[in-house]
Amino acid sequence: MTSAAVEILGLGLGILGWVGVILACGLPMWQVSAFIDVNIVVAQTIWEGLWMNCVVQSTGQMQCKVYDSILALPPEVQAGRALTVIVALLGLVALMVTVVGAQCTNCIRPGKMKSRIVIAGGAIYVLCGVLVLIPLCWFANIVISDFYDPTVPSSKKREMGAALYIGWAATALLLFGGCLICCCSCSQRDESSFPVKYSAPRRPTSNGEYDKKNYV
Repeated sequence: MTSAAVEILGLGLGILGWVGVILACGLPMWQVSAFIDVNIVVAQTIWEGLWMNCVVQSTGQMQCKVYDSILALPPEVQAGRALTVIVALLGLVALMVTVVGAQCTNCIRPGKMKSRIVIAGGAIYVLCGVLVLIPLCWFANIVISDFYDPTVPSSKKREMGAALYIGWAATALLLFGGCLICCCSCSQRDESSFPVKYSAPRRPTSNGEYDKKNYV
């Protein structure tokens, strides 16, 4: 597989990860009701996300409500909002930077500058993966701690929702795609750094024969 194909593969993985982050950010299923003890048979399921919480009835009817106050939200929700929005914007920047410096585009002449731009795009994708991992692990830690805490009532205990798993998958895609882009560009840069030596053309001597030193 050529370096250009690897670069396109990394860009595709980065785009998928970026879309996954946006999807996880909008879904209200970061925390869901835990069916334990007396809550095994319930008439409704509670979903809690970054922007709203939803109540799903056993009949299939769902009601969602956006959070009223931003300042009244828990710190993990506020941090999750900020970081996911930042990652969504950085993902767009990484996409534009990588496309500008990609080998399959002619926006910039081939050279060291083009490779550096692609490496910058891959590094931004890696940064996005690291940033989005913070709220995901923070939420997971809170959910697991409350679940095994005996002082927390059973009705208040939650489980990890689908949005967390989508976010982790998106994180893996962002990290892997960014690393592919950076490694591909670095290897291409190393190959192009070797100097190319050209030998002088052989010229005949006065008697019409080639000098023997041209064959050494």
